[in-house]
Amino acid sequence: MEFIQFTEALNIVKNHPFLPLVEKRELKNALGLILNENLIADRPFPPFDRVTMDGIAIAFYAFDKGQRSFTIEKTIPAGTPQYTTKDNTKCVQIMTGAMMPIGLDTVIRYEDLVIEENTATINIETIKPQQNVHFKGMDRQLGDLIIKKGIRLGAPEMNIAAAIGKAELSVHVPPKAAIITTGDELVSIETTPEAHQIRRSGNYGVQALLNQYGMETSMHHMNDDKALMKEALALLIDTHQCIVLSGGVSKGKFDYLPEILEELGVQKHFHKVNQRPGKPFWFGTATNGSTIFALPGNPVSSFMCASVYIQAWVNASLKIEPKTIKVKLEEDVNFPPPLTYFLECAVKFDQNGTLLASPFIGHGSGDFANLVAADGFVILPPEKTLFKAGEVYDFVPFRNLF
Repeated sequence: MEFIQFTEALNIVKNHPFLPLVEKRELKNALGLILNENLIADRPFPPFDRVTMDGIAIAFYAFDKGQRSFTIEKTIPAGTPQYTTKDNTKCVQIMTGAMMPIGLDTVIRYEDLVIEENTATINIETIKPQQNVHFKGMDRQLGDLIIKKGIRLGAPEMNIAAAIGKAELSVHVPPKAAIITTGDELVSIETTPEAHQIRRSGNYGVQALLNQYGMETSMHHMNDDKALMKEALALLIDTHQCIVLSGGVSKGKFDYLPEILEELGVQKHFHKVNQRPGKPFWFGTATNGSTIFALPGNPVSSFMCASVYIQAWVNASLKIEPKTIKVKLEEDVNFPPPLTYFLECAVKFDQNGTLLASPFIGHGSGDFANLVAADGFVILPPEKTLFKAGEVYDFVPFRNLF
């Protein structure tokens, strides 16, 4: 099979989803995973008439009749049982988070008071009845659906889960991935490389991306020995649902992986995509259901393929509808080859809230230092060669932008 178009390759990847595991996770370990249960209010939100300002609580009718000075009957901190006033022409000092006393209905903040000895005097002429009180059930009622299952758990969802007492959550968990680098020229990051060697680095960028998608990962390396590679890869395919290989998939004399994968009975769905970077990208599935992404070895190529294809695979498997992000080019780009071009760019908002992409051309797919200055890839389609400033295109971020 020769080169296929990017859109076809992407659809093939999305049409081979994994079956998510369902696990119970402690709340603190559930961030970023997909919720597999509805979160239901176990009490009203808020659960009582809650004071929202430090100050005094009064009965509004007394103020409305002209009373401005109030004897302080009691001081009430947050976290104490509800108090019942003995005289609703008096006031209580009350703190944020406390239960509103029975018989009182309005809170005046300290900034609008003068307190001398045991008397509070209101020094403004206009107040609203029931101000500065968050009344019971205003937000949600007992039994209301607050969060529907299927959402990715972020910080707001963690708040809600804790508020309804969910110390554990049922979540969908993506498969663990084995990230495998290949090549005799690669050494560990702790090693001082010889002149002909480089440190393994692209795998750490891919690992960071996969971790963002909620995937746990392990790192492995294989030297360019076909027999040993085949033995090691067979074991990893048997024990992992997801294999991410880096390098060894092009046409070099020591690029053994396509041949090894075929010998191991892995079904190739495609090899080579009409794109830059990442032309030699290989994708297939093993007989045991393991999914294999064989990424090109150049760091930018592997990073791009992981950003685009593996993220799409995870989203499709977890039934997450990805948000489409559009950017406007800030400058002209000329790219003659009829390839889908994933161009590194930095983005920013202009004064009108439009997301602008400032692309920059590096020194090929080995120039991963450029990634530090970028926020993602703008996708330029193969049908054109000149992409004008002001034109709008799809954008794949690899950072949290907002």
